[in-house]
Amino acid sequence: MSGEGGGQELVVVGVDGSAESVAALRWAARYATASGARVRALLAWHYPGAVGGPPIEKAPQAVHDQTDAHVHETLDTAIAKAYEGLAGEVEKSVAYAHPAQALIEASKEADLLVVGRHGHGAFTGMLLGSVSIHCVTGAHCPVVVIRGRDGD
Repeated sequence: MSGEGGGQELVVVGVDGSAESVAALRWAARYATASGARVRALLAWHYPGAVGGPPIEKAPQAVHDQTDAHVHETLDTAIAKAYEGLAGEVEKSVAYAHPAQALIEASKEADLLVVGRHGHGAFTGMLLGSVSIHCVTGAHCPVVVIRGRDGD
């Protein structure tokens, strides 16, 4: 972890452009302001493969380039929304992988992992989305799950 040995703490935030991920990034920005940590916004994407399979499918270069541009635009827009009225900088990171896999991998070097809660499951009792659950159970550092509500 980067905070060990006197280095600056690293907070990795999962971003997908949703209101929940913007709320998570905003929380991390406030946390970083208070603690002196640095924030890395991570957006992971992939072309879906066969059902149940890993994200290994490839697309034509033109499609890949267009998708990559859209991913970077989504990341920039989320950062602008989250940091509106706040000081500070954020590192941008894009990964080609399933979001849970990319966030768990990034948690190896992070001091804190922050994700938003989707909770769009079919059961009322499911308070976390699948990526959040994977992160909570598989991350190599503490995880904060932000419940995006109005006014956050």
